[in-house]
Amino acid sequence: MSNWVEVGKLEDIPALGARIVKNGETDIAVFRNANDEVFALNDSCPHKQGKLSQGIVHGQTVTCPLHNWKIDLASGEAQAPDEGCTGHYETKVENGVIFIDV
Repeated sequence: MSNWVEVGKLEDIPALGARIVKNGETDIAVFRNANDEVFALNDSCPHKQGKLSQGIVHGQTVTCPLHNWKIDLASGEAQAPDEGCTGHYETKVENGVIFIDV
């Protein structure tokens, strides 16, 4: 069952940037890449819990600001040689409004 929640407008997130959305006790980082694709991950790197929202977005990847782990924005998976995963959420954009499936 889907539980789509409106989290803001696409224009509220700068290209190659992120914004934080609270879901109870969980911080969710909502990212926008250069192609206006939107992704949502738990704002915690699987390595040392660095704030992914403070990382560098490139393509469909974010680089953790603590130790340069590269995390796939679509899946939350760390890219080899690193291993681990953070939670990810489905996203959609309708008429410039971002929704995530929490």
